Amino acid sequence: MFIDLLGFSIILPLLPFYAETFNATPTQIGLLVASYAAAQLLGAPLLGRLSDRFGRKPVLVISLAGTFIGFLILGFANSLWMLFFSRILDGFTGGNISVAQAYITDITDENNRAQGLGLLGAAFGLGFIIGPAVGGILSVYGFALPAFVAAGFSMVSILGVVFFLPDSLTEQARLALVKQERQSFSFNNLWRAINRPRVGPILHVRFFYGLAFAIFQTIFPLYALYRFDLDARSTGFVLTYVGILVVFVQGFLVGWMASRFNEFRLIFLATVLMGLSLFAWAIVPSIIALLIVLAPLALAAGTLNTLLNSTLSKAVYAEEVGGTLGLSASLESLTRVISPTVGGFLLGSIGPWAPGLAGGLIMVWTIGYAWRRLIQAPDPPLPPRDLGEPAGSSEVV
Repeated sequence: MFIDLLGFSIILPLLPFYAETFNATPTQIGLLVASYAAAQLLGAPLLGRLSDRFGRKPVLVISLAGTFIGFLILGFANSLWMLFFSRILDGFTGGNISVAQAYITDITDENNRAQGLGLLGAAFGLGFIIGPAVGGILSVYGFALPAFVAAGFSMVSILGVVFFLPDSLTEQARLALVKQERQSFSFNNLWRAINRPRVGPILHVRFFYGLAFAIFQTIFPLYALYRFDLDARSTGFVLTYVGILVVFVQGFLVGWMASRFNEFRLIFLATVLMGLSLFAWAIVPSIIALLIVLAPLALAAGTLNTLLNSTLSKAVYAEEVGGTLGLSASLESLTRVISPTVGGFLLGSIGPWAPGLAGGLIMVWTIGYAWRRLIQAPDPPLPPRDLGEPAGSSEVV
């Protein structure tokens, strides 16, 4: 996953600058970022269900192949619509994070799952340490070269999965999942999931935190350009700094915290920290102040990304994990459809400070909800399955 995410992170900070070469407006750039997530919204739950049925490994290979082709198209793009097409293709086949998360849940138990998911998050963060800096340096030679380098990393990932990654599901486990009746993603399924004990509150927090954080994550390169006149290279180095912080949090700190403190209390404290950080991001007067604000923001994001997935995987039965994490990934993708569109519009229409204010206000509501549903009146834990109950008898998301 590290090599795959390295390719993704090479492109992410460069995309607004690449789009500007085709005279894209801030709103169009927001829509370009959103197009990837919109396609991922459709692809992620499908990949999650296919990984339950056929195994994690073959689905990862197919997903990485789509990413490889998408990067090639991006490198050869000569118009704005080709940028959109490349991001849509990559988004539809690139919902492999939920599959990787399901792989981790297959090979861990409840005692070490937070640590396992934290290591996956650390791989994501490590990609963001190296990728933005590499992309920024390569951008000196044009925006096509980083896309081709990212395609090369995707090919390395494909070969690594094919030759070195064992599948995490046994034949018996796959047969059990094949016999289980599964439903396609729909708003009806989403509604049922939201009303399930523990699953619903976790998904609520995931969605609204995702809205707020995605405003920062997807708009930041454009914000850096408009607020501080940073070029692609400088923006890449700032995102590398954020990646270092995320690796520390998800690779080391979050596992230590989860083993000593209640996960729901940690989630609540992280929502508070995220809200304060986004408000501060809206008003930072200098680059030095920005770098200071990004530290607690990265701490909050690393904690929430890991613990929301960890608690969600514990709120459902084993055979539901793939589909449930796929649904969670779909909600996250939905936030990445809404947030860059809104954030790009706010930045272009009002000013660079407006996206941060919007994100902070969203977190105010999230903090109140997390306090009520996760701390004051939490749902009871998932009961052990009756030994006489068939594996597919529970309501699957």
